[in-house]
Amino acid sequence: MTFAQPPLWFIIIAFLCAIGPLVFFHELGHYWVARWFGVGAEQFSIGFGREIAGWTDKRGTRWKVGWLPLGGYVRFVGDMNPASQPDPNVEVPEESRRIAFHLRPWWQRFLIVLAGPLANFLLAIIIFAAFFMAYETPVTPPVANGIAAGSAAEKAGLQQGDRIQAIDGREIDSFEDLRRTVSIHPDAFVVIRYERQGEEREVGLRLGRETRKDEFGQPYDVGLLGLRPPQAQLERMTLVEAVPAGTRATANMTGLIVEIIGQIVTGQRSAKEVGGPLRMAQVAGQRASLGWPDFVYLIAAFSINLGFINLLPVPMLDGGHLVFYVAEGIRRRPVSERAQDWAFRGGLALLLALLLFTTVNDLASFGLFERLGRLIG
Repeated sequence: MTFAQPPLWFIIIAFLCAIGPLVFFHELGHYWVARWFGVGAEQFSIGFGREIAGWTDKRGTRWKVGWLPLGGYVRFVGDMNPASQPDPNVEVPEESRRIAFHLRPWWQRFLIVLAGPLANFLLAIIIFAAFFMAYETPVTPPVANGIAAGSAAEKAGLQQGDRIQAIDGREIDSFEDLRRTVSIHPDAFVVIRYERQGEEREVGLRLGRETRKDEFGQPYDVGLLGLRPPQAQLERMTLVEAVPAGTRATANMTGLIVEIIGQIVTGQRSAKEVGGPLRMAQVAGQRASLGWPDFVYLIAAFSINLGFINLLPVPMLDGGHLVFYVAEGIRRRPVSERAQDWAFRGGLALLLALLLFTTVNDLASFGLFERLGRLIG
């Protein structure tokens, strides 16, 4: 069944409802750990640019919403800009030195910055755990109930009753995990570890490829192994079971992100698959139109992506700050202001280039350039 694309106004609202809470939770991670260490915050902003709404709390922190909803920041006492660069031209008053961010030990600054991405991972764990407690979740064992004729599994000699243990070193816990892992490796050569009648074995094989369409008629490629699943087993978890399961689900999705990025870097996947804010908005609108469970699940996936991206060692991102603080801890002195300035300039240029690249990809995926070509031609 194919669904109609949601209207533009619905997509915009869905995107804001997805991104807004994630950015808030991310920045709240920075803010609360900073509060724990006694660091003062001057601004807490969701979005960039001109303020469209805001208020000042009793501690003097300005909580506000900017007009450009592509991120957020906490500006601490002593910061020159939202990227938490210290201002060398401003002398921090004596009464503010005890709450200035840049005057804290490097390990405290490290933990304050790290708290943002960790908050996103924590949010994903909470969402997954809530799903596992609220709904019956498939926990089908990764055992072959049959082998599809002519499939990669048949060619490799896999048999009914074989239990898949790992694919390319990634542990497989359920048939659902098996499907997810196989799906992102179309045409890939993988090594499968499996158990047959109590004996552990390994086999290398090349997965198949199939082009499918999602609920909105958009094509995508998946890898195929050719194992038929056993009877699905569903269970609703308790809190004690759901939290570890939510943690595993978050770790597995993070691992899949790493694998997909590796495939793009090595040329196994097209760089055209890299999407930006426009595609995120489209997906948010589509998932929201399918119902709130799909939308909330997408928020968990977005949260993991946001946490992971911010951990990349790129200046301007949290990961770039973490690298500087580790270097400071090793060298026992801060990285020079000149080096930091050049690094942040380079990081900003890289992020702007990536934003431009992903926006072009998004517009191409929407068919805009084809339509322009037909109009011009």
